[in-house]
Amino acid sequence: MLAFIAARGGDLGKRDIARAFGLDASQKTQLKLMLRDLEQDGAVDRRGRKVHVPGALPGVVLADITGRDADGDLLAVPVEWDEDAHGEAPRILVDIPRRTNFPAPGLSDRVLLRMGDPRDGQPVGRVIKVLEKARRQQLGIFRAAPQGGGGRIIPIDKKNLGRELQVPPGAEQDASDGDLVTVEMMRQRVFGLPTARVKERLGSLSSEKAVSLVAIHAHGIPHVFPQAVLDEAQKARPATAKGREDWRKLPLLTIDPPDAKDHDDAVHAVADPDVPGGFIVTVAIADVAAYIRPGSPLDREALVRGNSVYFPDR
Repeated sequence: MLAFIAARGGDLGKRDIARAFGLDASQKTQLKLMLRDLEQDGAVDRRGRKVHVPGALPGVVLADITGRDADGDLLAVPVEWDEDAHGEAPRILVDIPRRTNFPAPGLSDRVLLRMGDPRDGQPVGRVIKVLEKARRQQLGIFRAAPQGGGGRIIPIDKKNLGRELQVPPGAEQDASDGDLVTVEMMRQRVFGLPTARVKERLGSLSSEKAVSLVAIHAHGIPHVFPQAVLDEAQKARPATAKGREDWRKLPLLTIDPPDAKDHDDAVHAVADPDVPGGFIVTVAIADVAAYIRPGSPLDREALVRGNSVYFPDR
């Protein structure tokens, strides 16, 4: 009973519980007595006509997406949670609807979740709305000071970071002169340049990959696949021929260039015997979705990414 109430966030009255368990009139009386005993023991409390398990998540939760699980699914923690009273905040499995009118949520986003039935004992929340997208990473070029350590950051996006930033000695991490870095703003002084510390060294700006690195980190483009997604892709098997026409003997020609990242579009043309001077053109587009199970790690990762981004050096 407690697990049932907690899983539904406490938005339950006696009538809701009775309906869920299919209780008859006599059993409803027993339910009333049970809830009273639970309340006296402190296992539940009342909020008007509703019952609530202390420390349970409400039906709708404001949460921050903080990471991914081993399968690549997004995980979130509630924004408002009293750890002193209820212990460590629960990690909520984020369920993203297949059709939405909001951008796909990602790491560090703030979302509104409607709590549903737990999955393998873990709370699950479906995204109702993305309230706040995470700020893009702040990028700059590190210029080392001639002596004494520290240096300056030349912003890549001057519209975002503005003027140069000063890096105090010891805050440059392992960055070298000319490196592309992400930065974190420090407490500002009244006078002088704003100060920042190097958060991560991304590589040398003189390398061929610099342009791609700038685009990837400045725009938050997903570029690393979770292991669960890679494992599923490796296990893919040929699609079944059931319900399909077999075109494998048709001499299709790909219309993708030789250096394309994928060759999934092709055409075939043959003279139309019924129309003088006419042709029958066949256009073949790979049915990639046939290899993906709905709700699988691959499917969920595709939903998060939304579209493909190709770089010349990757």
